[in-house]
Amino acid sequence: MRRRPISIGSVNLSFDTQVLSLALRDPFRIARDEDDKTATTVIVTVATGGLEGIGEAFPVAYYGETVATLGVMLPYLAGVVGALDAPPTNLPDARAWLAHAGNRLAAAIGHHGAAKAGIDIALHDMVARGMGIPVWQLLDTPQQVQPTDFSLGIDTPAAVADRASRATSFPMLKIKVGGPSDLATLEAVRAVYDGPLRVDANTGWQPEEGARLVPELERLGVELIEQPFPARQLPQLRWLQERSPIPIVADESAVTIEDLDALVGVVAGVNVKLTKCGGVGPALAMIRRARELGFRVMLGCMEETSVGIAAAATLAGLADWVDLDGNLLLARDPFAGLDLGDDKRWRLTEAAGLGVHQRPD
Repeated sequence: MRRRPISIGSVNLSFDTQVLSLALRDPFRIARDEDDKTATTVIVTVATGGLEGIGEAFPVAYYGETVATLGVMLPYLAGVVGALDAPPTNLPDARAWLAHAGNRLAAAIGHHGAAKAGIDIALHDMVARGMGIPVWQLLDTPQQVQPTDFSLGIDTPAAVADRASRATSFPMLKIKVGGPSDLATLEAVRAVYDGPLRVDANTGWQPEEGARLVPELERLGVELIEQPFPARQLPQLRWLQERSPIPIVADESAVTIEDLDALVGVVAGVNVKLTKCGGVGPALAMIRRARELGFRVMLGCMEETSVGIAAAATLAGLADWVDLDGNLLLARDPFAGLDLGDDKRWRLTEAAGLGVHQRPD
């Protein structure tokens, strides 16, 4: 853990970060070469005028972000919003202030979605706390949300099936694929779990392989296929969607709102993640634009703590598919306050802000 408080800007915005390296409950391997035993994330705290908020910046090397890049970008972006006037305390003006702050972050630099998300989430938490209302009320999003699935990483078919047998209380399972045993793994999972399955190849398939698997996936009750091919291979995605009765969902091909128009007629759905697009505000705008273009929407995450998951959960009532299980993949979540109901829906309470706090130990 590392703390680095600074004070910047015309509103004396105090800024602080903590780098957390957190063990995963089970190995979580995907088709790309990434650490499958540890999640490293950065918790961001901002404060001004007696108000405080927390956010989370989860760096993903695939998108060009690391703890090192966050160490540069977070102070810079905090300085961008620190130059604004103090946030107002009435609802319409507070929403306008957050939108303006989001625009300033977007204009400051391209990409760096995780860094922007860390600041954006913290600002939403701070403003909502200052008004004594939850973030979902600040955003005017539904309090009732869709249930989340639970994700299982790539492993031997027997190991994945064993984990599936321990997750039968979830209404849907998401299976990471992109290895040599994909079909055997799904067959093994189906033997112990009878609910809907979702598969995520994380760009790991080839077109012929995808086309060959589609009938088998349909037989096994797979309800969506996430990002089967590399991000920029839109013709390949279109080709498979034309041959697949199962909806194809773009993830790595749908990073920000600017990617959506090019995906029209290519895929059936898009996966919106705060850490990709830059936070709560950009994610809400991306969901609304996706709906205008006729996409179905998945709301996804990385292996974040309850801070990032609570922020995303404020939008979960707007999604068709919810994949917000990152904190459940951790051996121990260092934050408390976000509760999962028996029906696997995140409980959005009346608590101010995100409603989460760091455990005292």
